[in-house]
Amino acid sequence: MFNDDRPVGRISTRRETLALLSGTAGGVFVAAAAGYGWKGGTARAAGATPRACIVRPEQTEGPYFVDERLRRSDIRSDPSDGSVKPGVPLTLTFRVAQLSGSGCTPLRGAIVDVWHCDALGVYSDTRDPIFGDTRGRKFLRGYQPADAAGVAGFLTIYPGWYEGRAVHIHFRIRTGFASPAHEFTSQLYFDDTLTDRVHARQPYARKGRRTMRNAQDGIFRNGGTDLFLKPVPHGQGYAAAFDVALQIA
Repeated sequence: MFNDDRPVGRISTRRETLALLSGTAGGVFVAAAAGYGWKGGTARAAGATPRACIVRPEQTEGPYFVDERLRRSDIRSDPSDGSVKPGVPLTLTFRVAQLSGSGCTPLRGAIVDVWHCDALGVYSDTRDPIFGDTRGRKFLRGYQPADAAGVAGFLTIYPGWYEGRAVHIHFRIRTGFASPAHEFTSQLYFDDTLTDRVHARQPYARKGRRTMRNAQDGIFRNGGTDLFLKPVPHGQGYAAAFDVALQIA
């Protein structure tokens, strides 16, 4: 399989630049990940408290992005036949803010796209010399607009692995579909110990032991430590939230 993440567009090596904001009216409000539930197709937080206004590093889009314009929260299924990709459930919540002055305000209406491989390392709607032709299928892809609190939620599965990359999830945030629009593209990563635990289960175990960990991945080394998810047990799987603040000119 050729590398999923050949450099495309600009890549920022910027690290987190802002400290926690305590109690500002325009802050991004979050909750302990253990409080996440799934209601009305959107991951929600309970008992929210002020948290962080964080500028994250951009990373490459890679060759597998397809602008599906597929609005949905549960991205596990394939609309072409209704099948659902098996794997450990992952409830993923983005909390998107806009950096302005000395603080952040929720970025209402921001469009958050998510795409990643399945438990066996296969992407949908693409053609690859290793996993074949999946064009026309759309599993593990979708977008959600952020609500008034800057929150966009997804139900997906813990991703698998493929040759040449550490385990990751791609995401893109944009202020609209029409040009010009501000775009931010990056990736999310997982602690290797947790991935080892998840990948010991089926269907992941069918693929065998992965060949690359985070520290070996050149793309991860370009800002990946600021792009970690911190999943906590939730139901039959995990829940994780990710705060990101965009600097929009």
